[in-house]
Amino acid sequence: MSENPLHLLMNPKSIATAGAGNNLMKMGAIQAMNLLTSGYPGTYYPIHPKEKTVLGHRAYSSPAELPEAPDLAFIIVPTEQVAPVLDEFGKIGTRRAVIVTAGFRETGETGKALEEEMSAVAGRHGIRFLGPNRVGIINTQVSVNTTVGPHGSGPGSLGLASQSGTYVTQTLPYLVRKGIRFSKAISLGNEANINIVDALEYLGEDEDTKAIILYIEGIREGRRFIETARRITPRKAVLALYVGGSEAGARSGMSHTGAMAGPDYLYDGIFKQAGIIRVQTIEELYAHGWAFATQPPMKGNRVGIVTNSGGPGTSMSHAANTAGLDLPRFSDTLQREIKKMIPGHASSSNPVDLTFHLNMKTLSTDIPEMIMKSGEVDGLIIHGVIDFLEEVNPGLKKYLEVSPIKDMAKQLLVDLSEAATLPGTHGKPMLISSFFDRRDSYVAFYQDHDIPVFDGPEKAAMAMADLYQYHKIRQRKTSAMPGLPVLSKEAADLIASAMKKGQKGLDEHEGKKILSAYGIPVTRERLTATEAGAVSAAHEIGFPVALKACSWEIMHKTGKGLIRLGLKEEEEVSGAFRSIRQAAGGDIPVLVQEMVSGSREFVMGMTRFPGFGPVLLFGLGGIFAEALKDTAFCSAPLSLGEAEEMIRDIRADKMLEEFRGMPAVDTPAMADIMQTLGFIAVLHPEIAEMDLNPLIISGSRPVVADALIIVKD
Repeated sequence: MSENPLHLLMNPKSIATAGAGNNLMKMGAIQAMNLLTSGYPGTYYPIHPKEKTVLGHRAYSSPAELPEAPDLAFIIVPTEQVAPVLDEFGKIGTRRAVIVTAGFRETGETGKALEEEMSAVAGRHGIRFLGPNRVGIINTQVSVNTTVGPHGSGPGSLGLASQSGTYVTQTLPYLVRKGIRFSKAISLGNEANINIVDALEYLGEDEDTKAIILYIEGIREGRRFIETARRITPRKAVLALYVGGSEAGARSGMSHTGAMAGPDYLYDGIFKQAGIIRVQTIEELYAHGWAFATQPPMKGNRVGIVTNSGGPGTSMSHAANTAGLDLPRFSDTLQREIKKMIPGHASSSNPVDLTFHLNMKTLSTDIPEMIMKSGEVDGLIIHGVIDFLEEVNPGLKKYLEVSPIKDMAKQLLVDLSEAATLPGTHGKPMLISSFFDRRDSYVAFYQDHDIPVFDGPEKAAMAMADLYQYHKIRQRKTSAMPGLPVLSKEAADLIASAMKKGQKGLDEHEGKKILSAYGIPVTRERLTATEAGAVSAAHEIGFPVALKACSWEIMHKTGKGLIRLGLKEEEEVSGAFRSIRQAAGGDIPVLVQEMVSGSREFVMGMTRFPGFGPVLLFGLGGIFAEALKDTAFCSAPLSLGEAEEMIRDIRADKMLEEFRGMPAVDTPAMADIMQTLGFIAVLHPEIAEMDLNPLIISGSRPVVADALIIVKD
């Protein structure tokens, strides 16, 4: 594997800026100033056609004048000048660039042509670049910050890759207030060269990054994204905010960075397949990511709550329980120990509710340590640790300045140093809920010592729920991806014949032949062109039977008089044959098919999305497929473990178990069909779509009762 291009780009020993001058009202100058004031220890070369010095540094009129080839070129020139300037850097040996300038693919055909010219120049010189239309990078370990804002207080452990520059720069003051610090932050822009998959791969390799967060408007290399994430998520949490799934989001993303968005359900499926935790807001992306970056992993779903107020305790309990966390009632032994430290009216069961209690050491340290040491929880949330000297109302402050009240108030101050060590000592995550911000010294202390603080009880609970979700991701069964089966000549010939005839698809009988060629169980059936043949086929198959019109031109038969079920006698078969032909309006072939008994019906399918290739679907089938839309999606090919997990990911997964006297579904057999469907999609790229509906469960055995295969134009 070649080295990721971001390793050099994020760690440059020398940087040249083309276009940044002395006018601090312009973005380029602000970014250059920010680089210099962030403490960058490397060599800085400003390039400007007119200025002799830029921000106190000697300026050069062109890259050719530089005394050396800089590791990184930072380009902020007018759109039409980007390619020529990039060419000049390439000629002197620079191999990494950041292109801030906008006005490319996101603006239309003219911009697209300029972007292609720029990419061609980069290709000739072997230059890898970020952008265009992006804001900058942050590497806190080597003090590189080319954004327009200061990063804050020191290096962090959270890595960000964003298709929006705002989330790498405008949010920096907000993150300072929340105590969140980046290890690395990468603004990707149009991704004309380096894309979000490269950034994900780099952050996965980066030792300073403990957790990864992604802001996504669209993914072009979908399959590579999944495979890269699957290598990372077993050892490092990855969270994503995807905003291109709605019509409005997709439209905005296209005008923003030229992103190729996909439907929301597709991204839901691939995130689950890749082990990525999806969040719904940018606030959750930062806050939950910070919890992963700083806290030990959860080892189960048991959560303890300690609070000095009943309302927040109840809110946290409800949110946690709703999200799948367990709040176990503490053992009698643990409760006896807790009761020694709390008022008689306070609750010791879980949540531990101290009610109004001014001893912050009891709330912040003593009881939390007792609970963590007990082994009865896998994580802890604390609400209400407050520096009362800071947060009391102004009317009381004058009394706190009077002795002996002043001396008594000082006794309320608590050293939280021991509290901050609890997660590391006991190997369990600890989250803080507080309605106060960094103006409260205790909140500031927690934040400065990498203990996440949430400004709402439910927010803390939902972050803990995501920590547990990652535990489940790490507990997944791993199964190797087998090689593709041998391509079936029969299947290939059927597809080629249909395409040669100009058909848009295959008829049901041909579709099932393709499935059967790869071992997928289908109904026993015969195709006939005569009434006598239909009767003969019914006797051969065995009553009862079903009759269906069979033509590639008939994609859907239900409700059109083209299908008859449960035929038990010769006369019924004959009548059904005539009725179907009459409804079809011609001498159409008729399929005689065994009636498969079974009350549970599912659907499997395949379609293709740009960047992702074949995508598989599983869900409730029959008449419920469109009505309930209870489906799961995965990118093909997939392992048997992924296939089985996908099958169990529908809301109605209980129908796979013993249900109303019916045996449990043979899910390994279902997973095998799902995997094989993916193999067919990969082996036969001429197939555009496949629809297996219904897939009937006969006893416990799945059988495909109907199949639709569409071929590409």
